[in-house]
Amino acid sequence: MLTERLYYNDSSLLEFDATVTAVEEQGDQALVSLDRSAFYPTSGGQNFDTGEIFGIANGSRVRVIDVQEQEQTGDILHLIDCPPGWLRAGVPVRGEVDAGRRRDHMQQHSGQHVLSAAFERLYSFATVSFHMGEDTCTIDLATEAINSKQLESTERLANEVIAEDRLVEIRFATPEEARGMGVRKIPPAVREKLRLIDIRDFDLNACGGTHVRSTGQIGAILVRKTEKVKQGVRVEFVCGLRAVSIARRDFQILTDAASVFSTHPWELPQQARKSLDEIKSAQKAQHRLLEEVAELQAANLLRTAEQRPSGSGQTVVVQFFPERDLSFIKMLAQKLTRLGKAVVFVGCGGAQPSLVFAQTPGLPNDMGALMKETLQKLGTRGGGNRDMAQGGTPDAASAEQALRQAASTIEPM
Repeated sequence: MLTERLYYNDSSLLEFDATVTAVEEQGDQALVSLDRSAFYPTSGGQNFDTGEIFGIANGSRVRVIDVQEQEQTGDILHLIDCPPGWLRAGVPVRGEVDAGRRRDHMQQHSGQHVLSAAFERLYSFATVSFHMGEDTCTIDLATEAINSKQLESTERLANEVIAEDRLVEIRFATPEEARGMGVRKIPPAVREKLRLIDIRDFDLNACGGTHVRSTGQIGAILVRKTEKVKQGVRVEFVCGLRAVSIARRDFQILTDAASVFSTHPWELPQQARKSLDEIKSAQKAQHRLLEEVAELQAANLLRTAEQRPSGSGQTVVVQFFPERDLSFIKMLAQKLTRLGKAVVFVGCGGAQPSLVFAQTPGLPNDMGALMKETLQKLGTRGGGNRDMAQGGTPDAASAEQALRQAASTIEPM
């Protein structure tokens, strides 16, 4: 039996009487069908209603935790928490829709209609899809790009329509009639009658969702951000009380961030850029100092390193730095291999213990292969080429031990 959808004619209806037509028990839950319902099922980008159902005879209440539409029959299925045997077909019940959730969904969905119509009216950007999330909503627009001026002007027009408190009416028409009426978007599925949401002198669109009675009930529309997606540009927005809540949260974040810089929220971008410039400058200065330290350390290590008995003058450098990081030992290895004929085995502790094997180009060793063999024993990963390779180790102790074992494999030339 097809459920009579009470929200179709009155989205503000929150209480109703009905009769159970079917019950499918699922442990401590049940899927319940009613002959009539004001609960909206997930569809058209809008989320489902929640609320309660209670038995008129015994007064016991159970929660409605999900509402879905059965594709084959069009019936509405209410998922409820209830003990086995609590409901059966033919029992009269009363339903109560959660008013706060319904109001939020009405604000978001009606706001989406206004925003989509504003984009189309100003810039001919058609809405491809709509999604209502728990925190924010999105529409995907058929356009390659949107600039900030277009966003601001569209948001302003949408909020002007809200401020004018235009009447929002529900109308019904055949697809042929709808085409002649200038409906913004007609569903591809052919139906005997289309349900139309008419925003007085601004938008007429086919929709099965719940909507406000006038645009003033939307409250406000706040466009938050955009991103490029496969089918165009995705616009994130919020309406009504969500807009107030998120605006308050955003302002608190800005205020907290501004206090860190001891400045006003409106001066935050300037202060953030200034701090980033100072950080970049400090990083460059630090890098120059590290290069000087690495240069001096490399020269000292070459003076004290082991000289292998060969006519080539090949020097083997083995050194572990408990407090240094990968960037420093890599820089040191590069300095060492440029200052002389050297085979270098250096490692570090720090937050991520690591190894670097390197040699002066032209020497016969394969540092990449040696690193791969070393890391296989440790169960970690890394890589490189014949003259330089690097990789991570489980801890500092294993890094130092692996370092010396690898160095011992270098044969005199």
